[in-house]
Amino acid sequence: MATPQQTGYASINGLRLYYEIHGAGQPLVLLHGGLGSTEMFGPNLAALAAGRQVIAADLQAHGRTGDIDRPLTYEAMGDDIAGLIGHLGLGRADVMGYSLGAGTALRTTIQHPEVVRKLVVVSTPYKRNGWYPEVRAAMAQITSASAEMMKPSPIYKTYARVSPRPDDWPVLLGKMGDMLRREYDWSDAVAQITAPVMLVFADSDSVPVAHMAEFYGLLGGSKRDAGWDGSGMQPNRLAVLPGLTHYNIGVAPSLAATVTGFLDAPMPGPAT
Repeated sequence: MATPQQTGYASINGLRLYYEIHGAGQPLVLLHGGLGSTEMFGPNLAALAAGRQVIAADLQAHGRTGDIDRPLTYEAMGDDIAGLIGHLGLGRADVMGYSLGAGTALRTTIQHPEVVRKLVVVSTPYKRNGWYPEVRAAMAQITSASAEMMKPSPIYKTYARVSPRPDDWPVLLGKMGDMLRREYDWSDAVAQITAPVMLVFADSDSVPVAHMAEFYGLLGGSKRDAGWDGSGMQPNRLAVLPGLTHYNIGVAPSLAATVTGFLDAPMPGPAT
């Protein structure tokens, strides 16, 4: 695990939101997946921080950020991340999230486009029905009653080690289940995003490849041939990483290697 140069708590929307800062340069806010924490990206955090300033945050009720009397929703957590960007005086930051963090990053961009320069969405659909049916069925089974059964898992052991209130584990499971059972479809809002977006999925993800293509299509991708000189390329990108699943893409070295070129590229100029 990379050692942060700075850690802190930001008072945002009633939360004490934990964050840590690695590296220097263009800021990238990095958001973990469900039930996880900043540790979830493994060596990719250090790899990303080699060329930029990475601000890794623990979302509501996750990791070192305690819970508050508020449901878990993508919309509220999107507001939290926009608040963190303002708190740290970052102006416009790149935002990258995985799974739960990707949904949060997407909502941050939709709700607060003025604070997001580029967006990287890793392994999440734009609507609930984008998950495979068996994944949705498993999500529907997550309740506070699941908490005891999950205590032998590595994800709980990390939570118990870093959480300010480890006894809140059943509360987190209950709130996560409520959020994951909620229907959503953000297709209209996704189609209005103007920041450059990169979608990254595993080829054996929890999301069908057909949905990945639909997501990319909402962003203007896959509409026509780019031409021999690439002049017809649009600013958004789609990457499907081979030999990976939803559960190991976050720590796969190919993830940082894939998104770095997109993040480093100059911002596109105005359309002509």
